Amino acid sequence: MASTSIPAIELEQVTIALGGRFILSDVSLSIGDGEFIGVLGPNGAGKTTLMRALLGLVRPSSGQVTVLGEQAVRGNPAIGYMPQLRSLAPHLALRGWDFVASGVDGHRWGLPLLNPARRQVVSEAIELVGATNLAQRPLSDLSGGERQRLMLAQALLGRPKLLLLDEPLISLDPHHQRVVVELVRDVQRRLGIAVLFSAHELNPLLAAMDRVLYLGNGHAALGTVDQVINGQVLSRLYGSNIEVIRINERIFVMSGEHDMERDAHMHENGHNHGHDHAHSHDPHNGRRHA
Repeated sequence: MASTSIPAIELEQVTIALGGRFILSDVSLSIGDGEFIGVLGPNGAGKTTLMRALLGLVRPSSGQVTVLGEQAVRGNPAIGYMPQLRSLAPHLALRGWDFVASGVDGHRWGLPLLNPARRQVVSEAIELVGATNLAQRPLSDLSGGERQRLMLAQALLGRPKLLLLDEPLISLDPHHQRVVVELVRDVQRRLGIAVLFSAHELNPLLAAMDRVLYLGNGHAALGTVDQVINGQVLSRLYGSNIEVIRINERIFVMSGEHDMERDAHMHENGHNHGHDHAHSHDPHNGRRHA
């Protein structure tokens, strides 16, 4: 739950324009330092761009982006980041432990020589996500869900105060989606940190998130599921008539006969990746950007 301390994230009248298009337009919001926020929205709505702005990789055209009480800057060690990647080079013989260690000090694949203190940091991150049994196995032997667990460990190096997860559920089946969400929620509660978890579909996050941040047409709606996931709010964000249907504790966002979130998910997995104009495939896999 949110506390009375310094917010984890604050946007004050933030406008971000990329490629001649407004991704965010005069957006203001505040996220508490212990909140789990699900970030939703149609393709191109700005989910990845928002995370890149928090990382200091995208500068707003106007307004102020504040992270943990300070202006957003590159290389903030208080932020853990798990970029959207569809492949973790499974052909490599790299061990799980070495992969996690490659994120120390922002390294990609160049394996650093670690002193005992930094080796302990790596071991703690691996233990935190319950991946000790994966540490000595090569990536090529691991399932997609197991690789995601190691990527999360890498994002947690140094115990960050804010965790940004960009579409970690892509290409995972429903069982492994549930495992990843529950793992992130467990880690978030144990560390008492804020989490921004972006996804195409709302339902996998329903049991975990405190509030939902829905983006669309340059606008943002932040609130409880009932406050945000309704026809009036989503019609404004999608720019078309949207109906919200609840069936057996699941929520469906519909435009006519089309399930908007399911269509976007299928579109994404169909290798036609119409994502934010700030490309989501980041060349730096790991938790920091120098």
